[in-house]
Amino acid sequence: MDLRKLKTLIDLVSESNVSELEITEAEGKVRIVKAGATVVQQVMAAPMQAAVPMAVAPAAAPAPAAEAPAAAAAPTGHVVKSPMVGTFYRASSPGAKAFVEVGSVVKEGETLCIVEAMKILNEIEADKSGTITRILGENGQAVEYGQALFIIE
Repeated sequence: MDLRKLKTLIDLVSESNVSELEITEAEGKVRIVKAGATVVQQVMAAPMQAAVPMAVAPAAAPAPAAEAPAAAAAPTGHVVKSPMVGTFYRASSPGAKAFVEVGSVVKEGETLCIVEAMKILNEIEADKSGTITRILGENGQAVEYGQALFIIE
């Protein structure tokens, strides 16, 4: 694989929200993984070529900042987790009032947020009644399956 092509792929991954990219071609396989503050590239080449691992630091690393609040302290209370991978939204549309705020009293079945997955807006409902004590998701940010979004006490 051409070195310029590899450089372009690394730049694309580091500048996007993509966390992993794998490409297989006749001359080998390239896997680029963005984890924390580094992009790690592994090349599994054809039998006559040697593998070449590289590490490149991306221009900006927002991932550690986004993960820090969730990993900071074990939350007390009931945790509402994301049932899917997608984009977290606190309101039904940009400029609209958020569904809930810290201190809001919610009932079981009440909409807390929206997670957009594959262009489908999925309302995430409270599975327990109580008071919202923490909002762990950032509006417009990607969320993973099982990621804590809210704490209800």
